[in-house]
Amino acid sequence: MGILFSILIGALAGWLAGKIMNVGMGLLIEILVGIAGGAIGGWLFGLIGLHSTGGFIGQLVVAVVGAVVLLWVVSKIKKN
Repeated sequence: MGILFSILIGALAGWLAGKIMNVGMGLLIEILVGIAGGAIGGWLFGLIGLHSTGGFIGQLVVAVVGAVVLLWVVSKIKKN
């Protein structure tokens, strides 16, 4: 159940991050970006001493923030 929950959060986070950053990607890429974003967001929030204890919504927020950061970094790299 944990893997399916992570994929669901990753899919939602990747989709939301794609909408926030205004990029068009396929669903599979959005899921992968969301999952990677969850890891990045967890790491970033841990650096500042915040930990996601808000259940589904808290984990979704962390994953979306991480996915937005990931998309921002990728967009900066692609410009160069």
